[in-house]
Amino acid sequence: MNTAGNILIAGVGNELRQDDAFGIEFVRRWSADMPKYDNVTTMEVGIAGIHLVQELHTGYDILVLADAIDYKREPGTISIERVEKLSRVEDMPLLKKREFLADMHFTNPTRAMMLAQALKILPVDVFILGCQSAKHDDFAWEMSDEVTKAIPKAVKILGEWLNLKQETEH
Repeated sequence: MNTAGNILIAGVGNELRQDDAFGIEFVRRWSADMPKYDNVTTMEVGIAGIHLVQELHTGYDILVLADAIDYKREPGTISIERVEKLSRVEDMPLLKKREFLADMHFTNPTRAMMLAQALKILPVDVFILGCQSAKHDDFAWEMSDEVTKAIPKAVKILGEWLNLKQETEH
């Protein structure tokens, strides 16, 4: 991975929905464990993706969204996958556009990326750092053991993927 450009690592998810908190907990752990790099910015997006769009105005070459996923894999499995294609706001019928733009306060990550793409601020290189969730259907604070244990592994995997070295071990 060429990390010469500016990188944004954004943690998305809902802390009240069990393993959906993975992205938020991941960026907290990343920020605590990894050295600071001039070209790497981290942020907690949570469920309000409009903050992501605002941050993308700063200008980034790579966007990595950390999020819980459900690819029907073993819980705690970490993957990094390129976002290949997004629907385009410009291609939506007028009524769909109005609906899409009606309330941007609750913009999910996909909608945020679509808006950023329409504004021409979405980086060409967009990736999902995903962790297969075990439980995400109920309102509860606690993540599953599998996802909790996967967070340090995800920090190491992303650091290696970005060719960054982790200076501290926990």
